Amino acid sequence: MHDDYKTRLTALSDKLTNVVLEEADPENWAGGNKRVNALTKQERGDRYWDKKNAAASLTLLIKVHSLIGMHTRGGVPAEPGEGDEEFELGQRVSNAEREAAAIIKRLQKGKK
Repeated sequence: MHDDYKTRLTALSDKLTNVVLEEADPENWAGGNKRVNALTKQERGDRYWDKKNAAASLTLLIKVHSLIGMHTRGGVPAEPGEGDEEFELGQRVSNAEREAAAIIKRLQKGKK
């Protein structure tokens, strides 16, 4: 990959970051700061679309970052073992989320 591509991808990444920050802000979603139960059917549909659009923009940004990372590593995918710390952290976060969900479920059963 040419250095020009990395420069262009970095510029694109900056633009996409601004878009993601704008689209992911709940204040910019349809219905504004209304409570969910106060939204009209149209607002709920538009709000759902706003969320999906923000998620799609974030996915695109991640893919651009991946391309930049491949360029930095010389155009090759990450070696096995590279990024293991991040993977392990993700696993620990997932486990903690599952444990928290189980605790909440037990607490909710106890309140009924």
